[in-house]
This record gives sequence, structure tokens and C-alpha cells, in this order.
Amino acid sequence: MRILDIEGLTVFYHTDQGAVEALDEVNFSIGKGEIVGLVGESGCGKSTMGKTIARVLPESTGEIVSGSISFQGEDLLKLSEKEINRRVRGRAITIIPQDPFVSFNPVFTIGTQFSDILKYKLVAGNRKNGGRKNPLQKLMHPSSKELKKQIIQMLNRVQIPSPEKQMYKYPHELSGGQRQRVMIAMALAPQPSLVIADEPTTALDVTIGAQVLELLKDLTKQFQTSVLFITHDLGVAYDICDRITVMYAGQIMESAPTDSFFKNPCHPYTRGLLDSLPNPQGKIQTIQGDIPSLINPPKGCRFHPRCPRRVDECTEQRPELKELFANHIVHCFKPFL
Repeated sequence: MRILDIEGLTVFYHTDQGAVEALDEVNFSIGKGEIVGLVGESGCGKSTMGKTIARVLPESTGEIVSGSISFQGEDLLKLSEKEINRRVRGRAITIIPQDPFVSFNPVFTIGTQFSDILKYKLVAGNRKNGGRKNPLQKLMHPSSKELKKQIIQMLNRVQIPSPEKQMYKYPHELSGGQRQRVMIAMALAPQPSLVIADEPTTALDVTIGAQVLELLKDLTKQFQTSVLFITHDLGVAYDICDRITVMYAGQIMESAPTDSFFKNPCHPYTRGLLDSLPNPQGKIQTIQGDIPSLINPPKGCRFHPRCPRRVDECTEQRPELKELFANHIVHCFKPFL
């Protein structure tokens, strides 16, 4: 069962130099309880995808040109900002940012900020119940017993030591790993249907990052929450994702279940990414050339100027979707088989 279906999504950023074609007719989906990795080089459109789903594109420069985002059967692009804010963002869809330190308010304690998340959830619950009062709605301060109990329970779930003490600390008093754990707890507290995790381990060291990944995987399975996991690290994607989708210059190149993705990479760009990983032989290959300007992107397949397998069609036509194996799709005229 799919909870998210994106069709033909095109997004521009308007700059002084011209319109940046950040997403180009993207088709993408996520199933219920599925963790889908979105990978690719910096600037390929991964974060733009997450921001577009959550409807947090910058108003002054971002523009959704075309397409649809069907979330639980409802097109998010047809909802007003008021409806998105009231029913979707922060409730049904939540975000785990790349750097939690800049996402917390430095002048409020963890408990105060967590209580705001829970109160936000309660207001939504009241609306869903036809306006009937929720007995917890009167809890408006983190020292309130029931609200404090819920905060401690969530902090325990993300393995924060002594949560009854930590909730009274300010963000700068926690380590990077602890801040990220708290951010995960806040994202899961509303029991969302979809979590957008935008490179949540980038600011952490390898050991703490691995612990956070395992924690996120366990909790999302426990809550049956779907996850869009944005990363540039294929090793991380292998550890946590059920399925991996590769983007390049705003286009989808390949999408496959994780095992099939690593055993049978079919797109030349995917092969290039995997060949760039460190290996026991010590030889690291690079993808020749540079990412094209998205103000004047190349016609056809946007990877063709760097592709060693390009054919004449690649320069003029956009490759159609091919399903080479079960649930393994590729957009390429000459894939590896």
C-alpha cells in the first residue's frame, strides 16, 4: 500500500541568473512502513524533493511548476497553506533536519520545546474527534504530570539517559548525538505517517551516527512510519533503507530494492557512484566531468555528457522507464544487464 505518489513533479528556483530546473518531471513513491533512500551527488535535487513534499520551499524563489503529490489519497499541491499547516505539516508529515542544533530554539529547554510538539498533536486530535475536548488539552506546561510523563517516555525510547533531568536542559547542553535523538523523538511524537529525514547523521561521528540509524530504523518499524531518507552516503543507505532511488540533476535515474540495487546496478550513473566507493584494492574511480548547470540543462538524459555508454538517443530524448527486474526500474537507453 502506497502512502505517497509523486507524478510529473517539476520545480524551479528563480534566481538573478535565470530559472534553476531543480526537479524535472519526477515520478516517485513510498509504501506504508517503507524506508526509501534518496541518493545522489550534492545539488541533484534530494533536499528540494523533501522540501516540496512538506511544502516548505522558499516562497520568494521556489515554484512548483507542474505535477502532483498524492499523500494518503489527497493531492498536497491542491491544499492551501492553512490546510497544510493545520492537518499535514508537523502532524502527518514531520522532518528530521540535517543539523538539529540550528533547528532548536536556543532560549528554551528541551522539555518546553517538546511540550509544544505534543500540544500541537493534541489540537489536531481534537479536530479529528469533531471538536470533542481531549482530556490532555489542559496540559499546557512541561511540568504538568501527564505531559512530563509522555516526554520522558519518548526520550526513553530514543535512549536519552536520565530523561527526567535532560528535559530541563538547553540544546547547547546536549551532545550532537543527544540532540539528534531528541529531534527523532520529536519527529515521531505526533505518530506521523511520513518522516522526511534529511541527512540526519551528517553532523555526527561514525559511531554515534550508526547508533542513531539503528534507533531510527527500530522506531519507524515500531510506529509503522514511512521514511524518506535523504543521503549522499550509499553505505548509510544500505544499512537502513528498504529501497533506494538515485537522482541526478533533478531526474530519477534508477530505483530498486536495496539488495537488487547493490547486486545489479543498471544505470551508468549508479555504477559510477558505486565504483567511487572505497574498496579493498584501494582503487577509487571517479565519474568524469561535472554536474551540468540546471539553468541550461542538457536535453534528453541529463547524465549523457558524462556517460560512457551514451548513444544518439540520449542527447535528444528522455529515456522511458524500464522495469528490468522485479520492482527494479531504470531510466536509460543502454542500461547494464
